[in-house]
Amino acid sequence: MSSHALSQIEIPHLSEPLDATVTLPGSKSITNRALLTAALAEGETILENALFSEDTDRFSQSLVRLGFTVASDAAACRFSIQGQGGRVPATEADLFFGNAGTAARLLPCMVALGRGTYRMDGIARMRQRPMADLLTALESQGASVAFEEQPGHFPCTLTARGMRGGHVSIRANKTSQQLSALLMTAPYFDTDTIVEIDGDLVSRPYVDMTLRLMKDFGIEVPWDGGSRFFVKAGQRYTARRYPVEPDASGASYFFAAAALTGGRIRVAGLGLDSAQGDIDFVKALEQMGCSVNEVAGGMEVLGPKQLKGITIDMNGISDTVMSLAAIAPFADGPTTITNVAHIRNKETDRIVAVATELRRMGIEVEEFEDGLRIFPGTPHTASIETYDDHRMAMSFAVTGLRVPGLIIRDPGCTAKTFPDFFDRFFRAMGREGIAA
Repeated sequence: MSSHALSQIEIPHLSEPLDATVTLPGSKSITNRALLTAALAEGETILENALFSEDTDRFSQSLVRLGFTVASDAAACRFSIQGQGGRVPATEADLFFGNAGTAARLLPCMVALGRGTYRMDGIARMRQRPMADLLTALESQGASVAFEEQPGHFPCTLTARGMRGGHVSIRANKTSQQLSALLMTAPYFDTDTIVEIDGDLVSRPYVDMTLRLMKDFGIEVPWDGGSRFFVKAGQRYTARRYPVEPDASGASYFFAAAALTGGRIRVAGLGLDSAQGDIDFVKALEQMGCSVNEVAGGMEVLGPKQLKGITIDMNGISDTVMSLAAIAPFADGPTTITNVAHIRNKETDRIVAVATELRRMGIEVEEFEDGLRIFPGTPHTASIETYDDHRMAMSFAVTGLRVPGLIIRDPGCTAKTFPDFFDRFFRAMGREGIAA
């Protein structure tokens, strides 16, 4: 039975260490960036091992509404996109992003390259998420934006007149996605462009990922790690066949399961040279006492007899905060996670959500503005609320391996980025069925 048909799932308690090799779907972040790049290129691009999920469906369907031809083969994990060389075919479209943050940040920059009127909206939570900085930057480049309700938030209508170039400033202290959006589209601006970061930058590894993908498609933007990027106009992406890496964020749940159970998990096709910053989650596990090895065809994590409590700045790997928090109660001392205030602006306020659910299991947690401290304890069984947040469901499923009877509510929320997570998670435990 699919987890999407269930209102809750009970996680099997394991008394023995895990020992499994797992294969994972493609990276959400790379799939969505590659979809954008493919649409801007001239000619056909084929994405292999692409992720098919709610988020990538929102992205690909938005491209279709914008007049692009996108052929999807979910069984083969393949997208075929006919790029238009920087042209946006449709002069008007109604785009609904759901709660897909990547689509909501990348696509407005692309439609601003066009000539037309484009309405954009999302679910209630997306209407709360920060969009003002990006939309202000687009207005500075020639677009105009009319808000229907709260200024700086969806729903809104963007009137596009092309992007002038020159100089554009963007704040990236809440999300780096809008910086990535400007960088990816800037080669198609009318003139050379300096993209400048205004203030602090969060999730820096995602910017590295963006630049690496741009280079893979033929455009190189040098970066010395400072606040400015020079992007030369007139460069064009090259259509190609492009393999998408396995999702490193998705791998974190399986690696955390090895850490928690003192077992071994090997993830196929993923290495320390990954373009995804979240691969550095394994370095956090090393600090907690795990062994990490690159092996033929993948990466392996071996869990210790006893996890160690650590203090760690997770700004660069913030999508894995919950993966670490899920196993922190089993460490020999407190675990302190810092510099992640921006995760309060995700699918839910993740700091509040993690603290609430750990306390629900009897674990002591100190919450502060940019993180939390989790104390060792013996979690008791509970029904975990997931707040329509895929990462809450997947992370606390790991906790359930050591907490008999733990229930994950609304497991179908994993459809956002990892639709068959529970199928693969249960198979890693040697089980084929999912119990309600």
